[in-house]
Amino acid sequence: MLNKTKLALLTGTALLMVACGEDEVTQLEESGTEDVTEDEGEVEEDSLLEDAGTDEEFTSLDVDMVDSDGTYLGSAVFDEDENGVTLNLNLEGLPAGEYGMHIHEVGQATPPTFEDAGDHFNPTDAEHGFDAEDGHHLGDLSNLVVPENGIVSETIEIPDVSLLPDAEYTLATEEGTSLIIHTEADDYESQPTGDAGNRMVGGVIFAPQE
Repeated sequence: MLNKTKLALLTGTALLMVACGEDEVTQLEESGTEDVTEDEGEVEEDSLLEDAGTDEEFTSLDVDMVDSDGTYLGSAVFDEDENGVTLNLNLEGLPAGEYGMHIHEVGQATPPTFEDAGDHFNPTDAEHGFDAEDGHHLGDLSNLVVPENGIVSETIEIPDVSLLPDAEYTLATEEGTSLIIHTEADDYESQPTGDAGNRMVGGVIFAPQE
């Protein structure tokens, strides 16, 4: 009788140990699964943040604008959202008048002549000018009107172009792009530059890629 009692106790103890062992394994497996899921979530979140940072780098640009003496006149801020690219100009010290303004096809703008900025940005090989029959360049912009006090605060919409490097008509080309203000008004039809005169103010939008 005593032996049967001992056997029953030993059998019960063994079953209890097996059950506890299974519970511990189950808990460890569940804990391990949670740890992996959390790690994967952190990696995914970091990846999304990195992608957002990359986009942010290109969707807002602050361009320094200088005159033929190299004097800083202010900024040209390019922003892009779902509605397209917007240029916000904030300049001081320009002579009063109306001046042609264009995006050029090379990301250089060296005073005093700014000739290294190249021609107008024109990836579609169109004619110059909003009034041209086969116009216009994608780099053509409306004339800049400067009041008597020489202070400019103006917002300009720029359709069809993009700041994002993978877009069809991106300004972030291998050659880069620049913003140039001329000495005369653009007549919106004369070829190839609208009879806008020499270049008097410039700034680099995107520098050439190395």
